[in-house]
Amino acid sequence: MIKFSVGISLGATSAIESGVAVREISTGKLIYVDKLFSMSDVQLFFDNYTSIKNSVFCISLPWDNTMLDGKWRVLSKPYQLLHSREEEFPNRDNWMQRFSPRGSDLFLKLAKENIDISRFEVYLARQKFNLYSNFKERSSADCKFLQSALKYEYGFDSLPANMMPVAQLEAIIGCLLGEEKLKNNTKTIFKFKELDVINLTA
Repeated sequence: MIKFSVGISLGATSAIESGVAVREISTGKLIYVDKLFSMSDVQLFFDNYTSIKNSVFCISLPWDNTMLDGKWRVLSKPYQLLHSREEEFPNRDNWMQRFSPRGSDLFLKLAKENIDISRFEVYLARQKFNLYSNFKERSSADCKFLQSALKYEYGFDSLPANMMPVAQLEAIIGCLLGEEKLKNNTKTIFKFKELDVINLTA
């Protein structure tokens, strides 16, 4: 029986923090929130997590930042159009690779061991949960908005008054999405490295 919902917001590299959140479904309480960095940390979390068979996992897709240097290029990459005629638009320097495959082998291995694992895209999930603000993504104002919305709109009363790291807040969105999956309120929007990427149906 599934008792816990686990969200992981995976950073694109070990230099970018990842977040993990565990929520007890029956009470709606967060019982664990932490930051991870390397994939070794993520592996260690799964190795030491005793309720792995009784949990549903939603893990975010990190953006792939392996490309030409330059801040404007990094920021513009997720908004580039995708083309079906790749011979006319060669994918140089992974220009059209939206998401990083980081951790995919580990998650696929766990899925094959009958662990309930799905992937999700943070910004699409935020839109479906009405958690998307008009502020710049991951700015201080955006994080404050997200934390307040989770606290007052979704009943996460235990969130502190001071600002939490954005990776942990995004992991909490994964918890919400995992619970909606158990209620059959999600759909598969595409597959990434053989795992379903899910989002709310409405």
